[in-house]
Amino acid sequence: MSKTKIDPYLQLLEIPPGHLNIMGYVDESEVNGPGSRAVVWLQGCQRECEGCFNPESWSFEINRLISIDQLVAKILNNSKNTGVTFSGGEPFWQATALTEVAKKVKAAGLNVMSFTGFTLERLQSEYAPASSKELLSQLDILIDGAFVKSIAVNKPNSLVSSSNQKVHVFNPVLKNKLDWASDQIEIHIQKDGSRIITGFRGSL
Repeated sequence: MSKTKIDPYLQLLEIPPGHLNIMGYVDESEVNGPGSRAVVWLQGCQRECEGCFNPESWSFEINRLISIDQLVAKILNNSKNTGVTFSGGEPFWQATALTEVAKKVKAAGLNVMSFTGFTLERLQSEYAPASSKELLSQLDILIDGAFVKSIAVNKPNSLVSSSNQKVHVFNPVLKNKLDWASDQIEIHIQKDGSRIITGFRGSL
């Protein structure tokens, strides 16, 4: 008997105001954007792309709740973080809370980047998730487009994981810093002994 899927929109309503439902977090990543960065993987995605790096992120069920203030404090606590990247899952399903995170870390001097399965045009339209335009206004870099396995890119000088994706640089200061270690993986050892593997060939 197949399992009945719960409406993801109803599950998003289970996230308390001022909180995010995340799948994972690491500090000091160098494969998810320019410089040394905090990376936040958001929980929940409807696309279920073949070859997805993070299939554990598909479910919209509550995984790990963290308040906006707790997340910001965590990011700013590590002085090596020069920016933060939102990944997933699909960050824009939680755009309202992420907008507040972005505002607070930018006020502290960090830059903000996001991956998304949506196109920029869709996020700018009336059919975008709530607060998408507000989150876009806070971003320095956006990489848009769903991952398509048949046109995957596995080259060390590529900033995208499949050729349909585009890099949008909204902050001109970062135009000459698009040189992070693409097609590489990192292994982060957590305090509890668990590992997070990230990068174009990695998974969480």
